[in-house]
Amino acid sequence: MPDDRDVLPYVYRVTMYDPTDRDEHGHYTGPKDTVSDHGRVEDAYLRAVEAFAADAGIDRLTVREPQVPSLVHFGAERPEDGFGLDCVLPDGLTGFHDGAEVPLGVALELVRGMLRESGAWCRLEAEGAFAVHVGWDQYLYIGSGLPCEQSTARTHALGLFVERVHASPYDVETDEGAVQRSGDDDFWDGLRQAVATGRAGILEEMYVEGASRWHRLALDTLDAVRTGLAPRARLEVWPDLSSDVEAVLGALPREGLVECVWQDRKGRIQSVVADETDFTALVHRVTGAAAAALLPMAADDRAPLFTAVMPDRDGVVRARWHTEPTTGDRRWAFLTSLHRGQIVSGPVVHIAELSWRHISHPSDVVSLGQEISAEILDIDLSRERVSMSLRALHEDPMVRLTQQTGRTIVGRVTRIEPIGVFVRIEEREYGFEGLVHASEPAEGPSDQPLPVPQVGDALRVRILDVDPARRRITLSQRQAEA
Repeated sequence: MPDDRDVLPYVYRVTMYDPTDRDEHGHYTGPKDTVSDHGRVEDAYLRAVEAFAADAGIDRLTVREPQVPSLVHFGAERPEDGFGLDCVLPDGLTGFHDGAEVPLGVALELVRGMLRESGAWCRLEAEGAFAVHVGWDQYLYIGSGLPCEQSTARTHALGLFVERVHASPYDVETDEGAVQRSGDDDFWDGLRQAVATGRAGILEEMYVEGASRWHRLALDTLDAVRTGLAPRARLEVWPDLSSDVEAVLGALPREGLVECVWQDRKGRIQSVVADETDFTALVHRVTGAAAAALLPMAADDRAPLFTAVMPDRDGVVRARWHTEPTTGDRRWAFLTSLHRGQIVSGPVVHIAELSWRHISHPSDVVSLGQEISAEILDIDLSRERVSMSLRALHEDPMVRLTQQTGRTIVGRVTRIEPIGVFVRIEEREYGFEGLVHASEPAEGPSDQPLPVPQVGDALRVRILDVDPARRRITLSQRQAEA
């Protein structure tokens, strides 16, 4: 449903249809044709838009959610070459993108093309102030932030009918469950990881609804691909093409729609949507390609690895459209809901963060499948990893040991290494160990050599230093004997 916050306070339906010529269901039953006359009536629609824009103080409009027909054109008139944009926009389809700002004169020509159903459609808006939506059968919806008495009267004088309505049926609809990931640095870092590991290989750039370009991805081409993307394009990332083209073509189904994407010997990426009636021609066209892939067309089966929407140059995502959320998108959305320092419950924590004390195996602290609470230390969106700590929820017991500095105790020898002798200074399982360094002189206070300890021996040592940050405890056997 449209978001009420986006609905302009004054919305008018402008038509050539007399409201008295409607049945009890509100359907028009009069004699008017439902296509553009390419003449006086069409011109009246444009003059009406011009009048409403003047009342609202608008002389420029922004193209939002542009569309062209991808497979079938259901318009009442034959679609024009270039979707009627070549003579309106200097760059044709290239200049027809979400966020493109056009002067009112160009906007009126876009309205003319939509009234004629030339093949291209968009919303024309000035955010928070004005909107023009062209609907089916010559219905026009104009929204304004200001009341428009003069333009209403002008529209009646042009022979059209104006009705105040609550909202345009062509307002943007929002989906509460939709996921809109930004194609920002984090996205491209994650894509680089996916390409490096062989998960991802091709990217579909939907620069207009119904029109797309394909890019084959490699580590040394990612930056160039990113730079060349259209403003606010929607992106879908897929596994790489297969070099076994014969096997790909052999997997064509008996019937149904598929999309075939292939790279020819000149390195160009091409795609075509075909059904069983076109498969023979498709095989002939793709045979000899360098690599190819088949993608399903059914919405339930068409699942890219992850998706994104390109932000504007300032890093803000202003495109309002969403792609179908994939498993990767939902995982990303979950990760972005987390923050450092947050306490969460989950089944997995790295062994180093399970306990402040040394353990040899995670089962020393937790059991398989056990739900534990842990603190989030870091979130790596590019690798989709969250670092958590169970021990961070508890006081570091080594800090308390700093109060024991200078004391002489008896501990148990646990290991003998070239670096020295390790002694457990706590009478408990997984107690902290300190090191009597091998560089310590072997002679005691009476110049007699100290006995060489063995693993398991009780050894008298003095605690010289406790460093919780470096996880080190320094001991001395010589000073203890003194």
